[in-house]
Formats: sequence, structure tokens, C-alpha cells
Amino acid sequence: MIFMRSEATMYQLFMDIAKSDDRILAVYMNGSRTNSNAPKDIFQDYDIVFVVTKTQPFIEDKNWICKFGNILYMQYPDEHPNFPSDKENIYGWLMQFDDGNRIDLHVETVAHAQTHIGDDKLCRILLDKEHILPEISEATDVDYHVKKPTQAQFRACTNEFWWCTNNLAKGLWREEIPYVQDMANFVVRKELEKMLSCNFGSQHDFHVSVGKSAKYLYRWLSEDEYQSYLNTYFGGNTQEAWNAVFTMCDLFSRVTEQVAQGLGYTYPVAEGKAARAFLECVRQLPKNAVEIVIPKEME
Repeated sequence: MIFMRSEATMYQLFMDIAKSDDRILAVYMNGSRTNSNAPKDIFQDYDIVFVVTKTQPFIEDKNWICKFGNILYMQYPDEHPNFPSDKENIYGWLMQFDDGNRIDLHVETVAHAQTHIGDDKLCRILLDKEHILPEISEATDVDYHVKKPTQAQFRACTNEFWWCTNNLAKGLWREEIPYVQDMANFVVRKELEKMLSCNFGSQHDFHVSVGKSAKYLYRWLSEDEYQSYLNTYFGGNTQEAWNAVFTMCDLFSRVTEQVAQGLGYTYPVAEGKAARAFLECVRQLPKNAVEIVIPKEME
């Protein structure tokens, strides 16, 4: 049985490697382990940056990363043919080890580090042999806090949500579930996430974060609200998808009115009612329909 190395053991490993190599001048860390507001668990990886004299020697030495442990599998993000890289200044290895730990490791030149270390405020310096790094403030997730929208941004969010339900309607009528999944999760849902985030953000003076992919929504929503949000996800069944879409619409309508009231913004309720009525019309549309007729009571 392989036991997972402790956090203390991992930090000591980073320090030992850095101190024994004259090419490594400093070490800093960012990511969830520097974020006091992030939940602590066994899946947190170590986002480590070694500040070095030159990156190339580390890139050319295919074995040096073995110092960190037995690698189960890994990725070289800077070798991907479809994405640009800046290997002379920064280079990375993403490594999953057989003891369960994961390290996202980068080597970075001094000049690049001095210029960019402040780009992410979730940063903590672990070692600086020759005091080459600038002083930085205590790690904070302030850059990830929900931002207060302007009236124009609020309006753009509501319009994008309701307009794109039109695409959900035609995709569901055609039973093109892959298209509907993409439109629901990568377009419409993103506007719902913005509005949900804005709602509790406004209640906490915009000093809160929802995390990547809104993974911390459960922290700020009531149990019923969060369950309602989870009910907006669906599988490959068309009727299940229709139900989820209407749940999404109901949740968006309710939350948007709360945000508008809280921020003193104008929300055109009629737009949402019209979009929802169109969804209802399309759901009832026969599969052999040759035209779209919106009943008078839905107008």
C-alpha cells in the first residue's frame, strides 16, 4: 500500500530540491492552498513555481522531475500544438503521483517572475535565496470575488439568457440533445450563474467568491435554492431536458427580480414572459408541424 505524503512532507520536498540546486533562486506557490477561503481536502494540488536562471536546462533534462516522486501520469501543457507557449520564460509539468498527490509545477525566469508574480493575488513566497522577488501582499482571493454589474451588464445578462432559450427550444423540438447540452451548459447556464452570484454578492457587499465553474454556489444558496439549481441539469432524455429548462427559467426569473430590486436596476419582465411563452409553444408543437403558431393566450 502506498501512503499519501503529508502537506508538511511535500513542502519539505520542495524546499530540499530548491536549496540543493543553485539554478533555483526562489519558490512561490499559488492556487487553492494559498486561499484561506477554499475548502481543504485531499484533492488540492500543489501549484508550485521555481524561479530559475534559465528554463531550458530543466526542459531538456527529462528525468529531473522524478525527484518529486513516482509519476502515475502527466501532461506537458506547453507542448500542446494548438496553444501558444513561452518556453524561454516559463514552462510547466502537470503531474499526478502514485501516492495521490498532484503537483502543477512551473519553472520561470527571474525577469518573468519579477514582472508577473503579482498577476495572481493568491500567491505566497516560500523561498527567496537572494531576495530577487518583489514584496507582495498576503494571499487573497479578492480577484475572484463576484463583481457588481452595471445596469448595462445586468441587462445584457438577462437578454442573453432569454434570447438563447430560443436555441434551447428549437434544439429540444428537433431532439438534438448534444446541441441542447452545449447551449444549456456553456451559454444559458453561464448567465444563470452570473445572476445567482450577483444575488448573494449584493447581499454581502460583493466580498464573496463562487469559485471556478460556480462550484461554491452551495455555500450561498439555501438548501431549496441549491436543489432547484441542481435540477437544471439533465441527461439524454428530451422530456427531462424540457423540465430542466423550465426550472432554469423559473429560477432565473425569481433571482433576477431580486437582483433588480436590490441594486435598483430596471428589469423588463415582459421579455422573460415572452421567451417562456415561446418555449411553452414549441414544447407543445407537433413533430409534423409545418409552421409555428403562437396561441393568443401565450402572446
